[in-house]
Amino acid sequence: MSYLVGKVALDVRAGAPNNGAGDDNVSRVKQLRVGRDQYPYVSAQSFRRWLRDSVPADEPRSAVTRSGSGKNQQAYTAGRPDRFFDDDLFGYMVAVKGKDGQSCQRDTVLATGTLLSVAPRRPVEDFGTMSRGFEAGQNPVLHGHELYSAELAGDILLDLPRIGTFETAGSGLKIALTSQAAKEAAADGAEALTFRGSPALRLALPERRRRAAMLLRTLTAVRGGAKQSLHYGDRAPALVLLAPLKGGINPFTRVLAVRDGRVVFDSAVLREELAAWADELDGPVHLGWSPGFLGDQRDVARGELADEIRAGRLLVDHPRLVLGRLADEIEAGNRDAWFDDPKS
Repeated sequence: MSYLVGKVALDVRAGAPNNGAGDDNVSRVKQLRVGRDQYPYVSAQSFRRWLRDSVPADEPRSAVTRSGSGKNQQAYTAGRPDRFFDDDLFGYMVAVKGKDGQSCQRDTVLATGTLLSVAPRRPVEDFGTMSRGFEAGQNPVLHGHELYSAELAGDILLDLPRIGTFETAGSGLKIALTSQAAKEAAADGAEALTFRGSPALRLALPERRRRAAMLLRTLTAVRGGAKQSLHYGDRAPALVLLAPLKGGINPFTRVLAVRDGRVVFDSAVLREELAAWADELDGPVHLGWSPGFLGDQRDVARGELADEIRAGRLLVDHPRLVLGRLADEIEAGNRDAWFDDPKS
């Protein structure tokens, strides 16, 4: 089996991409405190929404059903990963009550961490006024909001064998497809198998390749975020590191560090992790790095890791080019072994 694991980093400049609860007519950005330090962040839920919404517009999405009222409201998708990429890759839970109701859920295939500022950064408060059309002498309406500049980073994992593979039996809500949905998926050509100890159905390999490739390409072209009318900015990852590992551990969480208040890419950390996990790596590490992010550090890292690059253990280029080539390899069938767990 192979997991694509690694790191995603955003370069936020004077932005407010993800807001929390406001107070006193001031919109606050999401942030956490460690001691006296403040760390702005973008929640995993928000980033996943951006990623889902950035998929090509002609790709069908799973419809959302909302029911109930007040504290008893619930919302759920169609729960049909066989038909919709987002149910497959992002997961869901459908809990339907009643005689004909059947619950199902899918743990996410794409795991994403919180995109947290690597270095402590204190948001600033901006204020605005609304006075257009007011009579002379009337006071303006004041409002405020926070914004910040920071390099945000979070971990990411893609469980490739689970793409297009759905449990049909098990305990509790482990079932990914209802009995009726399973019948329909099987009639449409899904193959029966035992997957990680549970009966399952699996889509044809070309569709599984397509979904993986689409996700990788979309990852380099993410758009979205709050306050775009005032703080429009690039929300595509400025840095993406993805490594194919046979196990689901992520040893690359510490490649971005802080020195003297500056965010740095630590080539020594990457080099040591490459050596330590060489027996688990199932191909080269893909490092997509946008020019200008972290100043001239991309060129410095290329020099420091030149031997890894020459040996083919590390590929470094623009995120769109690196992940685009990887997506092409997957669609061409050159990475099919990644889509299966090892035979016991």
